[in-house]
Amino acid sequence: MNIKKWVSSAIMLSVALVSSMSAVQAASDDSVTVYSARKEHLIKPLFQAFTQDTGVKVDYLTGKGGALIERLKLEGANTPADIFMTVDAGNLWYAGSQDLFQSVQTDILKSNIPAYLRDPQGLWTGLSVRARTIVYSTDRVNPNELSSYENLASEKWNGRLCLRTSKKVYTKSLVASVIYHHGKEKAGDIVNGWVNNLSATPNAKDSHVMNAILAGQCDVGLVNTYYFGRLIEKNPEAPLKLFWANQDTTGVHVNVSGAGVTKHASNAASAIQLLEWLSSAKAQAIYGSLNKEYPANQNIAADEVVSTWGSFKQDNMNLSQAGILQSEAVKLMQIKGYR
Repeated sequence: MNIKKWVSSAIMLSVALVSSMSAVQAASDDSVTVYSARKEHLIKPLFQAFTQDTGVKVDYLTGKGGALIERLKLEGANTPADIFMTVDAGNLWYAGSQDLFQSVQTDILKSNIPAYLRDPQGLWTGLSVRARTIVYSTDRVNPNELSSYENLASEKWNGRLCLRTSKKVYTKSLVASVIYHHGKEKAGDIVNGWVNNLSATPNAKDSHVMNAILAGQCDVGLVNTYYFGRLIEKNPEAPLKLFWANQDTTGVHVNVSGAGVTKHASNAASAIQLLEWLSSAKAQAIYGSLNKEYPANQNIAADEVVSTWGSFKQDNMNLSQAGILQSEAVKLMQIKGYR
């Protein structure tokens, strides 16, 4: 970036910081401040329930994850944020790599959230689970044909596969998991097979993948299950169904939305209290129902609608690997022409 652009960006970010501070109140002993990349309608009910249960007020600011990370870096020790909340383990890992979190490893979090859904150093914890698996046309695909992510690279799916663009973090995390399980060479072969089988240019959104299947453009795809839930809620008769991938091997690739206590939290005690509460039975039930996700707390039943999709084995790769291997995943996809 040249000097003029850098200065311009810095000025714009500074103005944004000043103009939006009214949205976030200064932390006090009975309040906690959250920067959230999750949309307001998905977090407000949780924060309201936490305040009702504990008396601790939650002030929050929502925005794009990348912008909030840059804001935290710029604010440094002067940040009002006690917690940073975002989606995808790759994003959580990146925030941790930028020294934005402090380690939090409490007995409650360890008891409520499985180790593979938490950062090994306690920098962040998953709070809801989203499974990325196969979706298929019930009109044109026999589920007996389906088995795994790897199988979608076989010739029988030539011209029948739709995928989301490689630029999205969900895709990067999935490919990172393929590298983790198979090594770069075999993962390259799998990704190459996917690219060869595409019926069209990769889609911008998971909803576009499902719409392409419904339109007959392709027969199978990969989506986060909550996108499927949203579509079926609007169109219950849609001839689409989920298939749980890799049940005989590694299990379905899962990811999380999650959060961590910021390094410079002024009210770390209340922030940890909120983090622990978000892992509790009450909060986990709310989490799942708001966005058709799975509880990160494995002792809590999924939402009634989500439960109808059936149970499945999850991939227990520690999700920090989604961040550690992300750059390798991006390089591999570029080499194999996955756009």
